[in-house]
Amino acid sequence: MKYGITFWLIAIVLVTFGQQSDWTTYFEKHQYNGTPRYDETMEFCRRLAQNSPFISLDTMGISPQGRPIVVVIIDKNGHHTEERVKQSGNAVLLVQSAIHAGEPDGKDAMLQWLRDMVVYQKHVELLNHVTILWIPILNVDGHERYGAYSRINQNGPEEMGWRTNAQNLNLNRDYMKAETPEIQSWLKLFNRWLPDFFIDCHTTDGADYQYPITHSMEIYGNMDPGLTAWQRDTYLPVIEAKMEKSGFPVFQYVSFRRWHDPRSGLYATVALPRLSEGYTALQNRPGLLIETHMLKPYRIRVESTERLILVTLEMLNNEYQNLKKLNLQADEFSASEAFRKLPLAIGFTTDFSDSVMVDFKGIDYDRVTSDLSGGDWFRYGNTPTLFSLPMFDQVVSNETVQLPEAYIVPPQWSSVIEKLRLHGVEFYTLKNSVETEVNLYTFSNYSWQQQPSEGKHPMTKLTLTENTKRIKFPAGSVVVPVNQRRARVIANILEPKAFDSYVYWGYFDAITEQKEYSESYSMETIARQMLTEDPNLQATFDLWKQNNPVLSENSYAILNWFYQQSPWWDQQKDVYPIGRIMSKSQIPNAE
Repeated sequence: MKYGITFWLIAIVLVTFGQQSDWTTYFEKHQYNGTPRYDETMEFCRRLAQNSPFISLDTMGISPQGRPIVVVIIDKNGHHTEERVKQSGNAVLLVQSAIHAGEPDGKDAMLQWLRDMVVYQKHVELLNHVTILWIPILNVDGHERYGAYSRINQNGPEEMGWRTNAQNLNLNRDYMKAETPEIQSWLKLFNRWLPDFFIDCHTTDGADYQYPITHSMEIYGNMDPGLTAWQRDTYLPVIEAKMEKSGFPVFQYVSFRRWHDPRSGLYATVALPRLSEGYTALQNRPGLLIETHMLKPYRIRVESTERLILVTLEMLNNEYQNLKKLNLQADEFSASEAFRKLPLAIGFTTDFSDSVMVDFKGIDYDRVTSDLSGGDWFRYGNTPTLFSLPMFDQVVSNETVQLPEAYIVPPQWSSVIEKLRLHGVEFYTLKNSVETEVNLYTFSNYSWQQQPSEGKHPMTKLTLTENTKRIKFPAGSVVVPVNQRRARVIANILEPKAFDSYVYWGYFDAITEQKEYSESYSMETIARQMLTEDPNLQATFDLWKQNNPVLSENSYAILNWFYQQSPWWDQQKDVYPIGRIMSKSQIPNAE
């Protein structure tokens, strides 16, 4: 009997060991064309953590449908808090995958590499001076909207998740307005750790070409000059050469002047702050956007993503001290008086007046007029073709602003104040009411986008006038000094003309609404009195009619125009409530 028990114990141990020793990934088990579901992904991550002191898991947030959003912390010395990592001197790399859950390449690439490191001790040296934060699935709810028909233009995997979250919002359009629980969690993680480098893993749409993977970095004027130069002159040449040598040639993120049409030429642009790498640029942190090519087999896409992450890790291990120094210098410059004296670019456009010729490894194609749709039909062949294409890579600023010394936000705009807090912006609250001199914008000639975008109708047209006034701000107003490392973030939130400002996203639409009205029986009499008392008013009225021929035939519009000139008119309508404090002497104390 004793021998029987011993036998079964040994059998159980052997079975358990056999199960634990099966480290084949879902991707490998499914002939390199499958990606695991949420539960399977999390279980594999837990196994990695159980088998390596280098790895720990933390929950960074909860999705709208109640799923934990997990971050994997990877550190060779077992340092798994931001304080201990900071003390170690390591650079911190943040990698995220599956923000668009139908593009899971980065998830399977990281699972494969971490397995190789834990089980086979491969590339452990890449953790010598780098700590990694990895978000396996950022869009956890979209990931579980799982099926074979998520991405019509994409070659694998066999099943995958959906682009948007459970609220049908695109997380990679939410970094500035920060309305989704997923991005709010991301911002808290980012501002707690302040990573030194960021990678966002995607799969692109568009034309066919030979490159299995493309990349994008912010090197066209929207971030600190020192970091821009490091990315352009140090990082990119090295990783491009290494990727070419590895058999995965890379190219800058492909944007054609005419969609699908390589012969139309290429152009460069600046990423909007709503996008991940555009946002990290405002935070003075380099961001690498990885875009694998949707028509390449899934195995090639995963392996090229893994390789690009590994060559980046090699680079960061060599450059960690220099990069950390450049990040610190960028933070210090953003907080400096010298930075505020310079005009800050908050809008950009590509200059199409000049270009350079570049070699582009494309695929042969022809363009015909479709007998079905009547549009252009691009038909790609199978023959690799080297194109010589014009590249329009001169990006210029088309909107600048002179930064104030501080902004002041009245307490009733609490949703904006809370978003500033979420972005890590430093501010203080006035305990008493204060009168101070500020510059105020007044809005005119505004209009909104008709079709919704991310659940909003953005303001797409706006004219500003600016005036200096002494304004009394109530207790509870918050003062936002601009002499802080997040100065670029602050300006892009609060300056109305910034691409992704909160004015653009509709947070201040209410100030454009007329809330009091005049009755015609009153205004007919008052308008005549106004014309009698002010001889110049008739000329102004005639000019208005000349400029507004449609409204000049509308009796209500005419009387409302006179109402606007009267002392009864709402003096706060169209006045942006955020004050710009231009002088240090006018910044009120918290008391």
